[in-house]
Formats: sequence, C-alpha cells, structure tokens
Amino acid sequence: MVMLTDAASEPAGSARTLEEIIADQERAFCERQPRSAALTERAARSIPGGASSNWAVSRPAIVWVDRGDGSKVWDADGREYVDFHAGYGVMVVGHNHPAVTEAVQRRIAKGSHFAQPTEDAIVVAENLAARFGLPKWRFSNSGTEATMDAVHLIRAITGRDLVVKIEGSYHGHHDALMVSTFNSAKQIGPIERPIAVAGNGGIPQAMVDLCIVVPFNDLAAAERAFADNEGRVAGMIVEPMMMNASMIPPQPGYLEGLRALTRRHDALLVFDEVKTGLSIAAGGAVERFGVRPDIVCLAKALGGGLPCGAIGGTDDVMSAIVSGVYDQVGTFNANPLTMAAARATLTEVLTSDAYERVERLSTAMLDESLAIVKGAGLAAFGRSMGAKGCLVFNDAPLHNYREFLHVDPALSHAHWLFQHNGGVFLPPWGKSEQWTMSVQHTPADTQHYIDNVATFATAVAQAADLRENRYTGTY
Repeated sequence: MVMLTDAASEPAGSARTLEEIIADQERAFCERQPRSAALTERAARSIPGGASSNWAVSRPAIVWVDRGDGSKVWDADGREYVDFHAGYGVMVVGHNHPAVTEAVQRRIAKGSHFAQPTEDAIVVAENLAARFGLPKWRFSNSGTEATMDAVHLIRAITGRDLVVKIEGSYHGHHDALMVSTFNSAKQIGPIERPIAVAGNGGIPQAMVDLCIVVPFNDLAAAERAFADNEGRVAGMIVEPMMMNASMIPPQPGYLEGLRALTRRHDALLVFDEVKTGLSIAAGGAVERFGVRPDIVCLAKALGGGLPCGAIGGTDDVMSAIVSGVYDQVGTFNANPLTMAAARATLTEVLTSDAYERVERLSTAMLDESLAIVKGAGLAAFGRSMGAKGCLVFNDAPLHNYREFLHVDPALSHAHWLFQHNGGVFLPPWGKSEQWTMSVQHTPADTQHYIDNVATFATAVAQAADLRENRYTGTY
C-alpha cells in the first residue's frame, strides 16, 4: 500500500510518475552491466533462462557476480557493491572470512569427499546441540533436504500422513511442502478455511491433499485443523518467524500454543529455521522466542558459504533414525569441506559478541532509514533481529500472508533499483526479502544503504501520481 502524508503535499518537483521513475532506474541498471547482459545471452543457449535457479532471474536483468570479499561483492562488469544480499541470507560470516577460508583450505588438502564421517561433524553437532537445546543432529546438503527429511521423519514416527503447514511459507521445492507457497488471493480461498494449492508445476494433487493449510499467527485455525483431522496429523511445520513475506514475528503465545497443541494430539512440531537459524540469534528462533520444537531444520548460514543442511531433534525423535524406522541418507551428507566450514563458522565466527555487534548495526540502519522514509511522507515499517532486517512500504505491520499480498510491490522494486544503482546489493523480489548483515559489515557500509534510502525517498516522494493521489497500484 502506498500512502503519502501532508509532508509530501507541497507543489511537485517532478512530473514523472512512479512507473516512469522505475523505468529510468531499470534502464540505468541495464546500461551499467553490459557484461552481465552478454553472459546472460550466452548462458541462455545452454542454461534454461540463463541461470541455474529461477530465483536469480529477476527484473530487469540477471546480475552476474565475479567475486566477494569482506562485506563487498563485485559484478561481472567490475562494479563494487556493499552486499546485503548475502546469497539469500547464507553469508552471515561475510565473504572470504579468514577463519572459514583457512578451514576449507586445510581440509581440501586432506581430501574433499569420502562418504564417511570426519571429526568436524562431531564438533558441529555438539555446538548445535548447545545452541538449540536439541541433543541429536544429522546433516544434509540444503534447506530443501532438511525439511524433506523432517517430513519423512514425522510421518515415519507417527504412522500418519497429514502435515499442517502455514499458507505462504516456503519450505523448499520438494513435493511434500511445495504447497500454498506464493499463490494469489484468488487461489487460496477464505481465511477461515484456506485451500491447499500446488506451489509449482509438477506437484501431484495427491501430495497437495496431504497438506492442511492454515494462516500464520492464527492458533484457532491450527486447533481447528487438528480437531477436524483427529488422529491423522503427523505434525506441523512452521517458520517460527515467517520469512519470504518480509519478516512476520509470532504473536505472543502463538508458538507456545502450537507446542501445546501438537503435544495434545500426539503430533510433532517442526521449526523450519533455514532462514532464521544462526541469523536472528546464536540459537535462532528457539533462543529468540523460547519455544523448543521436536525438530529444527537448518541450512544457509550454517555452512559459511558451502552447501549444507541439518536437522536436530530430541532423543526420542532421532532414535527413529538409529532404529531404522527412518533411513536418513545422502552421499554428500556431512561432506568434509562443509563440516570444516561449519565448524569454523560456529566456533570462531558467529560468537555472542558478533551477534550483539551485528544486531546493533542492523537496528541502527533500520531506524535511520525509517526516519528518512517517513520524513518524505511514505508509509513504511521495518523489522530487525540479529543479522536480518527489512524495510516494508506499507502503512501497518503484517501478521500473515494475506496481509502481505496487499503490499504493492512497486515501491519495493523501486527501492531495490535505487540501492543497486547506488552500489548496494540487495536480494530481488523487494517486498518479500530481507537484508542480511554480516560480521564483516561496518558503519560505513550501513551509511551507504542509508544514503541510498534518502536518494530513493526524495525521488519517489516527488512522483506526480503519488503526490496527487493518482497512483492505483497497477505496477
């Protein structure tokens, strides 16, 4: 939603509309990156769409990256950026951190793969057990694999098929949970009884039918889902703070209510902490909100830049792996390079002091940015927790996915363009994503972001259609 206050009702300084401002910025974006354009054209001949993940294909063009160091990345055209994209939240350690780089170099000199355990895996598991209060851990290679293992595990333990999930939450691209992810308001039905919808092509309806979808922050809806399917629900998976829809924290008592509800129905509770784990606190949302589930799923920040995934669980839950009730397997699980990087990340980089410093930087950046945006007469709110933060152009904080759907993406995209053209790299899909602060960012880096916010806010506040209340949200 776009809203201008009286502060921006003075005579317009520009006749350009918001759409024209975006077009100008997109043109500048493309003109400054000719080599990226050439690489995309070449790649499209052998790589569908010109990139290996559709998440990298964003408007107006694919950004090809050459290298990263510290808090910076450089694109294929040699342009430097302050990096708050962080590989979609992976690089909380920053780029080329000496501890991680040295650990990987030492390990690769001794061999990169055996499909047998190496000692680093024990240290990583012990560290995660201390952080999350769950004693047993197994490893995989991505967040998708972690949540897939979690669903298999809860079904194997309970002998039940149904899984309750939150509408609008993305838990990876496997069949079991690629349901009701980024669907439109027309598809998802009434909020009292949401309709489960395939979240991508190729998802069988039979898999969709095994998911019961409920809104985030709605304990009554979750209770109704369990009551309507008494004795048939294996468990519930939830991002304890909903991501991919800006950042939506749990309302007081919500997670505690889910913990009690699943126990009452002899079902298991899974926290998907792929995005929150090791980023919003040393012990993720478990530490931040004080509720311990039966299973936690991790990935992203854990590997210090290498592909990784992990599931942690109680003794009772993880005994199902020991007994063979569920065979958790994978050729690359606990790969030596990943475990070496994860060990350095956990024991040398992501310390308590590091989290305190990163959160101070992130919060200060948000506070100054909000002051600038609101001073320009634009509606906005923000969140900051640990290394994660977001600036959302809406007149009220969000509580669930349906409220998120009403946030118009135009200002978010415009802001992303201004930041990129001004030398700050943010994840695309602006209204959905968050920034990630690394331990290597500095106050100068955050000031760069703040300065770009000021440039953006000044330009957008002068947009003719916004100032004259003619903007219709048709972007």
